[in-house]
Amino acid sequence: MIYKFRVILDNEEDILRDIAIDENDSLEDLHNVIVNAFGFDGMEAASFYECDNEWAQSEKEYPLFDTGDVPGEIETMVDVPLTSVLHKEQTKIIYVYDFLNMWTFLVELAAIEEPEAGANYPDLLFSHGIMPATASALDFNANEEGIFGDYSDDYDEDDLDMFEGDGESFEDFGGYDENNW
Repeated sequence: MIYKFRVILDNEEDILRDIAIDENDSLEDLHNVIVNAFGFDGMEAASFYECDNEWAQSEKEYPLFDTGDVPGEIETMVDVPLTSVLHKEQTKIIYVYDFLNMWTFLVELAAIEEPEAGANYPDLLFSHGIMPATASALDFNANEEGIFGDYSDDYDEDDLDMFEGDGESFEDFGGYDENNW
């Protein structure tokens, strides 16, 4: 059977690829197809993560390389057939490529079909959107209301000066004692 996946970049813009791959292939094979479909060079580490139907990531990870203390203790992508992780009851998995940039993809099994005569697998079926130069970053900047946001009513100028008021200083609390470190 052929697994047909929709792979969506977790990004503000719609960027996705539809991929067909043989069900007997491994997660490493799916990794290679995703890397090629999105135009990466394939030189970075990556992992798949199991998740639930709402895309909440579990702790179960399938890394590209064995990073455990004992060789062979971690199940890597090459060891995991697609059918053992993805099937009719479990259709979603998260893929992260390049842990410095955190390219994150939502991978969903959309269909399980008979192979088409004359088709070669894996196959890129559909491509939409152009990859951005950099991965989307989480926005840690303050909103328009400033760093206090919803707490602006609680803000008091005196809150910012922790050393004024009662004359206490660092030394009053014991100071630095290298023997206690």
